[in-house]
Amino acid sequence: MEITIHSSITSVVPGFKVGVIHYHDIEVGDSPQMLKGRLQLFQESIFFELQDKNVTDIEGVAEWRDVFKRTGKDPNRYRHSAEALYRRVKKQNYLTTINSAIDLNNFFSLQYEVPIGIYDLDKLMGDSIELRVGQSGETYTGLNGRDNSLENLTIAEDEAGPFGSPFVDSNRAPVGNGTKNAVQLIFLKPSLHAEEGGKLTKSLMDMFVGIHGGEGVYEVVGG
Repeated sequence: MEITIHSSITSVVPGFKVGVIHYHDIEVGDSPQMLKGRLQLFQESIFFELQDKNVTDIEGVAEWRDVFKRTGKDPNRYRHSAEALYRRVKKQNYLTTINSAIDLNNFFSLQYEVPIGIYDLDKLMGDSIELRVGQSGETYTGLNGRDNSLENLTIAEDEAGPFGSPFVDSNRAPVGNGTKNAVQLIFLKPSLHAEEGGKLTKSLMDMFVGIHGGEGVYEVVGG
């Protein structure tokens, strides 16, 4: 799929960029013990680091709070997904395993300090995805089971409409055990150089393919 970024984002967020990975012929299932162990140990390490530190002091968390402010969304009412993960860890409400794809997504979201979304390509429509700022009245049912307002959020949309955001994804294209093809969006720090963003994106792709098999192709869009 071709990924484009609308001027409604780039006009207010200089340096906005996303790492994009397309996966094909993957096998999603229970996480291997290696991933479960790394995710648990990493959360424990973060918990101790955050005992004398605010979640909002984390560089990536702060940058994405600023993106929300710039597009007109209150980051105190609508916390981006990486911040939400860190707040869970700070409360020692550690993430439990879901499946290999989601667990890896959460691991790298904590490691890179940014929101990351992964979507089943076969549940998306058309051959392009556009990232833009949501408009008044736009909503979708999220993975949180609620009807979520998309106004002033950074959103991803396909031919059928919005399906994802750094706040909460819709329930239209979740990755599960039957997923064979997927697209992953890494909402990189705007301050990050595109070359470094490419290295981070490739690192995630390599580990994902190592666990799930199949093939991956990556690029950085924007910046």
